[in-house]
Amino acid sequence: LLPERLAEHAGIARSNGEKIIADPNIALNAITHQQATFTTRDLAMFAHRHSADKEQFDAVMSAVKNAPELVALGKDGKGNDRFTSREMLETEQRLERATIRLEGRRSHAVPERYRELALANAKSRGMDLSAEQRGALEHVTSAKGVSNVIGYAGTGKSAMLGVACEAWQRAGYTVQGAALSGIAAEGLEQGSRIPSRTLASLEHQWGQGRELLTSKHILVIDEAGMLGTRQMERVVSHAQQHGAKVVMVGDPQQLQAIEAGAAFRAAAERHGAVEIASIRRQQIEWQREATRELATGRTGEALGRYEEAGSVHVAETREAARAALVDAWDRDRQAKPDASRIILSHTNDEVRALNEAVREKVRASGDLGDDVALKVERGTRQFADGDRV
Repeated sequence: LLPERLAEHAGIARSNGEKIIADPNIALNAITHQQATFTTRDLAMFAHRHSADKEQFDAVMSAVKNAPELVALGKDGKGNDRFTSREMLETEQRLERATIRLEGRRSHAVPERYRELALANAKSRGMDLSAEQRGALEHVTSAKGVSNVIGYAGTGKSAMLGVACEAWQRAGYTVQGAALSGIAAEGLEQGSRIPSRTLASLEHQWGQGRELLTSKHILVIDEAGMLGTRQMERVVSHAQQHGAKVVMVGDPQQLQAIEAGAAFRAAAERHGAVEIASIRRQQIEWQREATRELATGRTGEALGRYEEAGSVHVAETREAARAALVDAWDRDRQAKPDASRIILSHTNDEVRALNEAVREKVRASGDLGDDVALKVERGTRQFADGDRV
């Protein structure tokens, strides 16, 4: 950092330290936003970032350690003292109370004939649910006010929810899907035909007094393992107050919640869950095994299977890898125009470079119309007839 930037950073740290000493809750809220509980070491790292020198660091540590809102939880498995904030503890307790109330309700029954009809319709579309998926279907369409489903990616959760959605709708319920991210909400809607949106947009509508849930609603939360305790509490409490049923669907191994608290895991452990374990997405046995390995963190073994099948390609440099990838994409596109394909990359810059390279290939083969410039969120972009947006 340049000397003037260093001075600026030190000034910001000192000002932050003063704010925390005046109101230690600032620190407690900030730390518990990312983790439900924390150690003295976690607190020290936070205090170090938000203090200018040793003297202020000690003052920040002392202010937080003596804050009335700090709750000592005793020692964890490694012998470290663990703490949380009173607000976090109260949120967890509210969530637990709301879930227990939902758990006790039996007001969302679905007559057997509607389930059977939905299953028959799915079968006529070529989708025959496994015994495991049927078990999950019975569980989610039971009269209970809350149902949890655990299953790895590829186990056919969306297919099962699609059948459940039809059964619910026939029984006169309105089904609302939700997920943390837009892409997950989109995936839920495409896979199950349940109208879905992000939880943030749902909460925004509720805040305006619009699209409130009712006792005739089923709220399906996909990728529930991604939700932190605070958001889960807000959503579950809203559903409970308005008499709706909540169905939480998640992957036990999936990424830890972005916000603090493994709320879905806790709910599944406390209130029970039905599990779907058989991989349905892949038809070929080695691919099923690889998917199971990926889901349980055995990445090396899974990649080994793909390597054996000739599906892992190595290049000497990034440029060579990029060029080979774009060429392969183009060959595949021309050979199988109706199939879907996707290129994934880590950074937006890389994604943009790959998209441009791919677009040049499509243009070279004469499959793009004339460019039209449009102003979009990130500036002006060119679009043409034949583009995929």
